[in-house]
Amino acid sequence: GVCTTLTDDDQITSTHRGHGHLVAKGGQFNEMMAELMGKATGYCKGKGGSMHISNLDVGMLGANGIVGAGVPIAVGAGFANKYKANGNVSAAFFGDGSTNIGAFHEAANMACALQLPVLFICENNEYGEFTPRDKTMAITDIVDRAAGYGMPGVIVDGMDVVAVHEAATEAAARARRGEGPSLIEAKTYRFYNHHGVQNLGLKYRTDAEVEKWKERDPIFTFEERLIAASTATRADFEEVWAELRANIDVAIAFAEDSPLPDADQILVDVYSATPGTNQPASEMTGAAT
Repeated sequence: GVCTTLTDDDQITSTHRGHGHLVAKGGQFNEMMAELMGKATGYCKGKGGSMHISNLDVGMLGANGIVGAGVPIAVGAGFANKYKANGNVSAAFFGDGSTNIGAFHEAANMACALQLPVLFICENNEYGEFTPRDKTMAITDIVDRAAGYGMPGVIVDGMDVVAVHEAATEAAARARRGEGPSLIEAKTYRFYNHHGVQNLGLKYRTDAEVEKWKERDPIFTFEERLIAASTATRADFEEVWAELRANIDVAIAFAEDSPLPDADQILVDVYSATPGTNQPASEMTGAAT
């Protein structure tokens, strides 16, 4: 819903679940799957893995294993876009729990103070790992925090791709006009547990709650909407699903057949310098390393 309103030159930052954001921004299955398996043909040459996947060619500045850490990166991109006057915008995707950390508040404050072209996209799934939102914050709606920084905020149905797209289109247009950032709170849900399918014995929500949200799966409800509007047919979607599954199978085979990175590549593309030096790690040898 958000990425379809962005251009190829716009940027996004993501969460530790950045795979969908990457694909929506133009990423390819083959390179993504190879990165998930730590292979040399992956987007980050196997060094980023699942939680740190990126592709600068399509403006995906990276998923991030640190909660909320992508938000200030998007603000940095927004500062660069304004400085260059290139008309581009950046969008930061983050969860409701991220709005409790300092990096979010500092980034939001800076973006508004400097009127940067940034979209703050909060995917509010009501849980931070295993903890309900109402146990970690006194407010019900994340969007209430927007006013404290001086930017507009809007709540949208995060299970409705059209509603998300319309809100993002308006926010992006506002940013491109030089009117600063906006906060979009998409009320959504996480079907699976924080770490995957199993709950490790931690029963923090009822099966009935999960099933109720699954009835509003945004993919299937959008299909029904298009069929009802005679925009597409059931056969059209069956064809799309078949092609999609075939592409995923190809991507898995591509990744499995790809080589692991060679050991001599361990410091290539690593740029954290050792204190007291001005050399990137990839140029260091011997005692300096």
